[in-house]
Amino acid sequence: MITGLGTFLSGGKNIDEFRKTLFEGISKIKNITLFDTKGYHSRIAAEIKDYNPYNYFSKKELNRLSRTDQFAIIAAKEAIKISRLSIDELRKKRVGISLGAGTGGMFLAEKYHKEYLKKKKPKPSLLIPFIPSYTTDQVAKELGIKGPIFTTTTACSSSATAIGIGADIILEGIADIMITGGSDSLCELTFGGFNSLRAMDPVTCRPFDKDRAGMVLGEGAAILVLESEQSALSRDAPILGEFLGYAMVGEAYHITAPEETGELQSYVMELALKDANISKDEIDLINAHGTGTPHNDLVETVAIKKLFGKKAYNIPVTANKSMIGHCLGSAGAVEAAASLISILEGFIPPTINIKNLDPKCDLDYVTEGARIKNINYVLSNSFAFGGNLTSLIIGKRA
Repeated sequence: MITGLGTFLSGGKNIDEFRKTLFEGISKIKNITLFDTKGYHSRIAAEIKDYNPYNYFSKKELNRLSRTDQFAIIAAKEAIKISRLSIDELRKKRVGISLGAGTGGMFLAEKYHKEYLKKKKPKPSLLIPFIPSYTTDQVAKELGIKGPIFTTTTACSSSATAIGIGADIILEGIADIMITGGSDSLCELTFGGFNSLRAMDPVTCRPFDKDRAGMVLGEGAAILVLESEQSALSRDAPILGEFLGYAMVGEAYHITAPEETGELQSYVMELALKDANISKDEIDLINAHGTGTPHNDLVETVAIKKLFGKKAYNIPVTANKSMIGHCLGSAGAVEAAASLISILEGFIPPTINIKNLDPKCDLDYVTEGARIKNINYVLSNSFAFGGNLTSLIIGKRA
């Protein structure tokens, strides 16, 4: 069962704001202000603007928290509040954490390095949040959780896989409640790396558009509270939806490019459906990986058609990254959160910025604005660099 949900993103600093962004199809992609982008091919991202960390944390707390850690803690607290779990209850229950990670505290490490090069004396504390698992540890500390703690780093499928692992831990009887999802923040190293690969669109994120030229980075956190049915019912928890199943496979092909036939992407979606024990005919919406890179969008389209056949043309497809960018380590959780919102609110978010649809990408990408529709089952894809492929199935409460 999914009993809690929290987000902290460019598209909204809470669930209500994120819902509004999704429904209205608002682009949060603008010029970067976190660091100097002079000389880069692309200078845009979905950065969280108007954020004052002192509104959420004390000066002492901020000495040891990166942006990634901050986003995760804020989103986790919202999810816990919606789940109606008090801190005292969390400390009494068999509760664990499974989060996906990407850049971690890289932004602070960059600050340390820049100060060092200027022959200043940078604070060693800037390096403390460097390791990706640090975010998971800090959320555990903040919430007082002493159960199983797990961090997944599989590029941009990290948080999707982390949710699946959280569900597995509950199914194995190791915990009753798992705080799952992921958090990630912008940093110059990642931004520069993708620019050097010419994988960044300098205009905007436009998945499935004929003129798409690459991804646009984003940042933020999304947290889901997963709970066993017995635990949720015993405390009369609000049941938002159900996490029904997932699958993950390794494509074993190339570090950045997907294999052209889409065979493994099709296979991982098929495995997720089997794990969820639902048929292809029951899927009402596909939340695509939809990065806006020329090859990835095409291969994902091919894979969907390979699995669903003629039905593929009747399944709406949405790409949230068109509004909030690619949040890397937290992208899968962000899109899982968006999928759950679609189920709860009965609408499909649009894929914005499509001006000239690629004729080779010929599915129903919901380009006309939010579409009102009853949604029972969503297939959410995270197809990451390195061939780390994960698909999730999220459903309405039975």
